[in-house]
Amino acid sequence: MKKRRQANRVNKSMFSIGNFLIFFITISAVVTFSFLMFIMTLDIEFGMEIQRSAFLTFINVLILSLIFTLIDGFRRKYTVERPLKRILSATYKWTQGNFTERIAPFHGLGSMNEFDIIIEDLNKMATELSGVETLRSDFIANVSHELKTPLAIIQNYATMLQNVELSEEKRIEYSKTITDASRRFSELITNILKLNKLENQQIYPDAQDFNLGEQLREILMDFEDAWEKKNFNLDFDIDDVDIKEDAELLTLVWNNLFSNAIKFTEGGGKISVTLKSENDYAVVKISDTGCGMTPEVGQRIFEKFYQGDNSRATQGNGLGLALVKRVIDIIGGEISVESILGQGSTFIVKIKGNAV
Repeated sequence: MKKRRQANRVNKSMFSIGNFLIFFITISAVVTFSFLMFIMTLDIEFGMEIQRSAFLTFINVLILSLIFTLIDGFRRKYTVERPLKRILSATYKWTQGNFTERIAPFHGLGSMNEFDIIIEDLNKMATELSGVETLRSDFIANVSHELKTPLAIIQNYATMLQNVELSEEKRIEYSKTITDASRRFSELITNILKLNKLENQQIYPDAQDFNLGEQLREILMDFEDAWEKKNFNLDFDIDDVDIKEDAELLTLVWNNLFSNAIKFTEGGGKISVTLKSENDYAVVKISDTGCGMTPEVGQRIFEKFYQGDNSRATQGNGLGLALVKRVIDIIGGEISVESILGQGSTFIVKIKGNAV
C-alpha cells in the first residue's frame, strides 16, 4: 500500500498538467520570438546586401541562444543543483557516522517532486541506520562486558591457585570456579557465533518431516538430572504431532526454553510442557512457577543481552531468548510470553502452517 502511494506521488510529479503547460508555453514563446525576429530582420534588411542580412540573423540566433542558455542554467541551478548539494552534504555526514543529520524537503506534501521523494526515502534510511548503529554499539559494549566477567574470574582464581599453602579443599573449589567460568565463556562465544550466523542469514532451514512430540520428550530427558536435583513437580502433556521443519534449529529453541524454566524456578516448583495441534498449528507451551516478570520486561525479553532478573545474571548471558526469537522468525513461526511477576511465566511457540 505504501509503495502504491509512493508510485502515485511519482506519477503525479512526473506527468502533471502544469509541467506540460510550462514546457509548451516555453517552446511556443521561443519559436514565436525567433520567427518575429526573423521577419523584422527581413523588413529592416530589405534592399541591403544578403551578407549583411545573414550576419544580423546569425547575431539574433546567438543572442537568443545565450538568453535561453542563461535561463536553462538558472533553472538547473535551482531545480537540480540546489537539492543535489543538500543531499550530498547530508550523505557525506552519514559516511562520517553522523546519522542524526536530516535533509529538509523543498516542497510541501501536496507539491512534492522526485527530489522530495528521494529526500524522504534517504531520511528514512538514515533513521534505520541510526538505529542499527545504536544496536551495534550496544552489542559491542555488552559483548565486551560479558567477555570480561568470566575472564576476570578465571584470572583471579588461577592466581589464587598458585598459592603453595592453599588447602586441597580450596584448590578443588577454585578449580571448579574456573571450570564454571570457562564453560560460561565458551557458551557465550558459541551463542554469539550462532546469533551472528542467524542474523546474517548464513544458516538456512533444512525442513524435513519429523515427530515434534518425540523430539520434545527426548530433549526433556536430557534435563532429567536438573529436574531431580531441584525436585520439580512435572506436568507433561505432549501429543504426537508431525511437522516439516528444521529439527536442529528447533532443538536450539527447546534447549533454551527448558533451561530458562529450570533456572528461574525455585526447588519444589512446577514446570509444565504441552504440545497440541490447533487449527493446523503445532502449539508448544512451556510454563513454570518461577519468578515471573513485569509487562515491561516481557516486551524486551527477546532483545540481545537483556536480562530481566539481574539477580540471576551470572547464570546466563542474555542471548538465549534472542537466539530463540531469531530461529522462530526464520522458520516463520510465532513466540509469545505470558507472565505474572512472582507467579511464573508461560512461553508459547506456534509452528506456523506446518502441522500435518
